[in-house]
Amino acid sequence: MNALFVCSRNQWRSPTGEEVWRKTPGVEVRSTGTSRNARRRMTLVDIRWADLILVMEEKHKSRIRAEFRDEVRFKALHVLDIPDDYAFMDPELVEIIREKTAPMILGDACMG
Repeated sequence: MNALFVCSRNQWRSPTGEEVWRKTPGVEVRSTGTSRNARRRMTLVDIRWADLILVMEEKHKSRIRAEFRDEVRFKALHVLDIPDDYAFMDPELVEIIREKTAPMILGDACMG
């Protein structure tokens, strides 16, 4: 299972998602951003690598669909609805990410 976490600048939310799941057996994780100013900007390689794309906000999904339309057509792309209100590894953010993503990540990892 390859899970890609996406936010705007790849600074707080998506790196937290990556860190939360980093040591989970059977799960590979990466984090990227959609902004030109992102710490690590999303590439076509990331899209092709990902089995599951987890975006923080609807705007990230829209940007990905606009930029990588053909590549994401058959990808599992989920909006987590997590606002940009948290710092890296904020305990509340960690809990929200675990709660919202565990069924998708662990369910697919167990089946794989």
